[in-house]
Amino acid sequence: MLRVLNLNSGYGKLTVLKGVSLHVNAGEIVTIIGGNGSGKSTLLRTVAGIVKAQEGGILFGGRDISAARPEKIVAAGCSLVPEGRMIFGTMTVRENLILGAYIRLRGSRYTDIEAELDAVYRIFPRLREREAQLAGTLSGGEQQMLAIGRALMARPRLIMLDEPSMGLAPIIMKNIFEEIRKLRDAGNTVLLVEQNARAALRIADRGYVIETGQMLLEGTAEELLNNHDVQRAYLGKDYKSISD
Repeated sequence: MLRVLNLNSGYGKLTVLKGVSLHVNAGEIVTIIGGNGSGKSTLLRTVAGIVKAQEGGILFGGRDISAARPEKIVAAGCSLVPEGRMIFGTMTVRENLILGAYIRLRGSRYTDIEAELDAVYRIFPRLREREAQLAGTLSGGEQQMLAIGRALMARPRLIMLDEPSMGLAPIIMKNIFEEIRKLRDAGNTVLLVEQNARAALRIADRGYVIETGQMLLEGTAEELLNNHDVQRAYLGKDYKSISD
């Protein structure tokens, strides 16, 4: 579904990503783990068209989208849930969700949008309960549900999640990761950037390790969980005792 080929990207004269390559197959959860400043978010933002590629290619569904505008990439079926959620706090939950369908509103009947709202509410029943509530008054976990739901309103074939556990209490974080797993089980494809490597690898099919803008390792989630370098750098010295 997604192929990134020898990608260089960054900001102005600063190159953050250096020759990055990866692929995501339909129906997978693929996670990218790495430290702060490693280029994880830059990678997602480049795929989404927010940051422009300097060199290399980005193929989505066989089509080169490396020079496409963000709205064209969304229309093609690739949606990003940004770091920090970026919801509209002074708008209601329902209004935030409808904004997620703005590309489709131009060509869809409103009844189609209502059906999509119902689908999101089935995934996140709490959002139905909070439908008329201002988004800025939601809890952190509810705001993350809203951000994911808003992205789903565009009917993406690939949903990209940037640090979905950021700022969440452990029990809420666990619930969010369970919902991400359910998205995959329902047939969605997920590219997940996450600093909590253990939680991400527990729900992922495959993963990549990125550092200083370069891919260091790739493998199945199990292979990376059992890799001593990954354990030492990202899972903590007590990983074995915690997971046993």
